[in-house]
Order: sequence, then structure tokens, then C-alpha cells
Amino acid sequence: MKASKETICLTGGYRPGQGEPRQVPIIQSTTFKYDTSDAMGKLFDLEAAGYFYTRLQNPTNDHVAQKICDLEGGYAAMLTSSGQAANFYAIFNICECGDHFIASSSIYGGTYNLFGVTMKKMGIECTFVDNDITPEELDKVFRPNTKAVFGETITNPTVSIFDIDKFAKAAHEHGVPLIMDNTFATPINCCPFEFGCDIVTHSTTKYMDGHSVGVGGCIVDSGNFDWMAHKEKFPGLTTPDESYHGIVYAEKFGKAAYITKATSQLMRDFGSIQSPMNAFYLNVSLESLAVRMARHCSSALKVAKFLESQDKVAWVRYADLESSPDHALQQKYCPKGTCGVIAFAVKGGREAAIRFMDSLHFAFIETHVADAKTALLHPASHTHRQMSDEQLREAGVEPDLIRFSVGLEDPGDIIADLKQALEKL
Repeated sequence: MKASKETICLTGGYRPGQGEPRQVPIIQSTTFKYDTSDAMGKLFDLEAAGYFYTRLQNPTNDHVAQKICDLEGGYAAMLTSSGQAANFYAIFNICECGDHFIASSSIYGGTYNLFGVTMKKMGIECTFVDNDITPEELDKVFRPNTKAVFGETITNPTVSIFDIDKFAKAAHEHGVPLIMDNTFATPINCCPFEFGCDIVTHSTTKYMDGHSVGVGGCIVDSGNFDWMAHKEKFPGLTTPDESYHGIVYAEKFGKAAYITKATSQLMRDFGSIQSPMNAFYLNVSLESLAVRMARHCSSALKVAKFLESQDKVAWVRYADLESSPDHALQQKYCPKGTCGVIAFAVKGGREAAIRFMDSLHFAFIETHVADAKTALLHPASHTHRQMSDEQLREAGVEPDLIRFSVGLEDPGDIIADLKQALEKL
């Protein structure tokens, strides 16, 4: 019987047997014991399933990864130490020196730097494109060495909606996968696989954790992309891996090839594993994810409507508003609501934005977002301050933009706090 997402939040990924722990157990161990040398050797040859070192895999992590995989409707998944690690692995698993990929210019500033600066030093080039690019213009950006397209379901911090269909169609016409960061929407409000996306990433630090407890990330593969059909583009998956006795991942592991390679090769070499303790905390939070997302969305819509009615507010960006230019995309991809994050600006520019933020009582000024507690920041001064004005404009981050993450407090209290801060301008 197929369960709803609300039920998967509670029961997915782990089914205890007779007399076993009801909650996912924390396997706080670096290593695992085997009775024979041959049994251990089969693990290193990828001939048998099991655990031998937590730097690669851990049972606690795998239970939680499976729950997220079930929520996304994917085939296989893995946890990482952070969302940034998840995005790096997702691209680096299929790109190498001399390759190229395409990404939305509206992505989170840290990811923008990862793709545009750090990976460039590794010989992997990224072309950033506007979310509103036409299909004809997008087609021209692809190159013979393009290996992937990347975007965010709901962009951070501009909270615009990514047109999954448009980018998935372009990616598939050129024989490459669409990879999407689904952090803000979560699988509760959007399942990108249903619209043609191939691989999903998450910063589990945000809504999935939801309580500022543990940093983490996740990669989920739909299992739908046919790597062998585009064999020449993805040699890492379709030709022998000499570090594993000539295994060809796509041939040996089929739909599990992408995650198997990311685990056995990238996690082996880079070791960005999520700690079992953090995975345990994450799982506890996942149990309430569906309930929390509904509250975040309903409260955020009330706050957005209030801000839209205020004379001292210059503009409001929230796709759930009927006045939003992204409202049609929201109805298509996130009909139950987007998330609790709103972008807006107060009149008076950057200086007024700072004064306004400093006058709030309930909201925390912090780098975090998508949390149980209301938080806000000024991206141009904080998360995106390393970007030039030109890069900020390309990413759609105005100097006066305030990212406001609506928490689980009484929405009336949040609105009252906003009102008193606006009155001080």
C-alpha cells in the first residue's frame, strides 16, 4: 500500500522488527566487524552490501536517507555533511576537468561561489543563466562538453520559482540530467521528479531539520536518467573504474549507479559524511516536517499579505500571493504552498533596511533560514557580500532585499513586530 507523505515522515526508511528499537538507532561506531577476511574483501570489491567504515556509509544515515528518498519518490539516496557538500558531489559525480555545466544565476550565494569560483579552479566551467531565459536562448548555452543543468526549486534568497519543465526539456534534448536543489520547497510541497528532474539535493539543515540543531545534506537520484544511452558523455559511470577493479557502475548497478559511485568513490575520497548523531536528530525532525511546512506556508501568506498592504514597504516577492508574477508557476509546481520564506524591501534603500531589521524583537538576525524561529538577513550585507554588484544583479539580489523566514510563532505576533518596526522608519 502506498503511503502519503505525512505517513512517510513518520514511518519511512526504517521498519523495526520484533523487539527492535521503535526509533532509528544511533550506530555511533567508526568501524564494523566481520568474521572472515573474504567477507570483508567482498565489501571492498563492491560484491556484497554492508558496512565497513562510517566515512563511506553508516546504518543510521542510510535509514534516514531512505526516508528522504521515499518522500521524494526517488530510487536511491545518500546523506552528506552539508547541503554544500551535496551540491558539490551532485555535480562532481558526473563532471571532471574540462567539462561544463549550466546553472541558474539565482541560486544561493554559497553555491554560486562553489560553481563559479572553486569548481572553475578544478577545470570545470559553469555558465549561469537567468531563470526567465527563453528555450531558444537556453538551447544556445549548451556545449558538446555540457554535462548537467542545475537550479533551485525556490531560489534563495529571491524566492522565485524555477520552471522545471522548461529546463528539464532542454537538458534531456542535450542528453544531460537536470539536478535541482529542493531545500526550500521540501518534498512536502514539491517533488521535482514528477516534472522531469533527474537528481535532487537538499540542505537538510533547513526545513528538514527545522530547529537549528544539525548541519547536513542529502542527494536523491530518481533512477530515471539513462547513463548508458549517453555513454560518451559520462565516462565515470559508463567506463571501468580502475580504483574498483574495473567496475562499470552503470552496467553493474543499473538505477543505483549514480548514488553507488558517489558513495564508493566521492565519499571514499572526500569523506563528507553526516555524523550518525546528526542523522538521528534529522530523523526526529522529519517526523513533523509535513505539519511544520503547512504552518510555515499559512503564516507566511498572512505576513506577505500584511507587507503588501504597507506604504513603507517598497515591494514584496512571495509566489503564493495572487499578485506575484510567479503565481502560475507556484500553482503548477507547489500547489500546497511554497515555503515560509519571503523577500521584500522597505522604502529608503539599504540604510532603511538595516534600521528596520535592528528594530525587530521576535525575528533573529542570522545566517540561518527555514527554521522554527523567525529569522531574517540582508543578503547584500551578509550571505552575498562576497559578490560584486554585477553578480548581485545577475542573481536578482537587490541591495535593499530582505530575506524574511517566517517561523512557527503566532503569525499575529510576527505581524505586530513587523508593524512596530515599520513605524520607526
